Amino acid sequence: MTKQQRLQLLAGPAAFMTVLFLLQHSFGFKGAAAMATAVWMALWWILRPVSIAVTSLLPIVINAFFGLIPNTQVISQYFSEICVLLLGSDLICMTWSSTGLDKRISVKALSYIGTSMKQQVFVWLGASALLSVFLPNVVVAEIFCPIAAAMLKYTGEKDLSQSLLAAPILLAIGWGSGIGGFGSPIGGSANLVAISYLENMLGHEFMYVDWIVRFVPILVIVFLLNLLFLWHLPMPVTELKGSKAYFKNVYASFGPMRRGEQIGLTVFVLATALAFLRPLFAGSLPGMKPAYCFLLLGMLMFVLYDENGNVMLRWDYAESHAMWGMYFLFASGIALGKILIQTGAVRKLTAVISALPMDGGFITVLIFVSFTTLMAEISSNTAAASVSIPVVASICRSVSLNPVPYILITIIAQSCAYVLPVSTRAIPVSFGLNVSAQIREGIKLTLLNVALTACIGYACLQIPWFGKL
Repeated sequence: MTKQQRLQLLAGPAAFMTVLFLLQHSFGFKGAAAMATAVWMALWWILRPVSIAVTSLLPIVINAFFGLIPNTQVISQYFSEICVLLLGSDLICMTWSSTGLDKRISVKALSYIGTSMKQQVFVWLGASALLSVFLPNVVVAEIFCPIAAAMLKYTGEKDLSQSLLAAPILLAIGWGSGIGGFGSPIGGSANLVAISYLENMLGHEFMYVDWIVRFVPILVIVFLLNLLFLWHLPMPVTELKGSKAYFKNVYASFGPMRRGEQIGLTVFVLATALAFLRPLFAGSLPGMKPAYCFLLLGMLMFVLYDENGNVMLRWDYAESHAMWGMYFLFASGIALGKILIQTGAVRKLTAVISALPMDGGFITVLIFVSFTTLMAEISSNTAAASVSIPVVASICRSVSLNPVPYILITIIAQSCAYVLPVSTRAIPVSFGLNVSAQIREGIKLTLLNVALTACIGYACLQIPWFGKL
């Protein structure tokens, strides 16, 4: 180990102890330790002295050592419903490489989308944002990331973590899957948290059409900001290798799809369709949420056979090829969020925010947007909504403001987090996106988006109709 590696390794615990010492008086020991855990994890994700998956296990060991909250509440997040969904999707996609389906899909995507990098970014960002309006953002990222990764590797990008061409495409999927969530009420569980809170506060139903007319125009503006930012990322070339005509010829050379490929594609499409059509059978099968649909169909791969009579997936192959790090990485944000909330660290942050001078104008909107974005960065969107919405409502009431428009503005902010590899943003990292690139570029886009959302929110406050539900 070099001197630099030792310093990077020690930077995490040193930062932990420093933050713990500085915040202990105002946050209390447990709250300060929770904040210090977040700093340690963020620092190791940036410096990477160990695998990002190893960093993701820190909430378990730190909580076990200091006894911040019951550790069963932390450990349970590492095989939560979302992790089950990721496992099920992973099992299905493992069969793509063994059957050659990954190459077929890659070449088909290239022949349709084209090889222009700007066109690639536009299509992946647009498709991810559009689909996440109707599907959970995790499902969307899990659908597109393996396709994009396979496509990039087919064009010669062997190490995606070092590829300047892979970064904008994988970022487009991760970020697009996140921002599309606030486009409709069914775009994520965080939206349902917001709707439930508003309905309880207002005493009547929050109509879905009211949601659409308010948020879709804003989503278009946020989408354009993301697109322009991604288009300006450094790219060594403007075109992927090959041309549309070339890839069409390559696709023709593959011949008809074989049985194994057909099974892999059919099962994947079926899992996606079941997630999309969930409202149709939720009443009769309330327990079969998208996570369990994906797992059920993923398990089918162990009993289905290809055209050669070979099982589609063997356990020894699945065991060695499963992206265990992705499950840990995704879960770590949820676990960290639970520690931050239950130790009272978030409550202390709320008290700090409440003490700031707020009169309902632009600065108030900026503070609310910044706070909600911070919560979404260090936890899940759902946790961010659960924390930020009651905080915003409480502060608004204390200064005699109508909380409705401010709550609506925070709904936008909770879907616009770009930096840390937690929640949906962990999935592109698991498929090869360089986490340092995500953090570096994500900080820039977060600052731009906070400013944009605050400006949009302040403009919406000037429209009396916006806050009337």
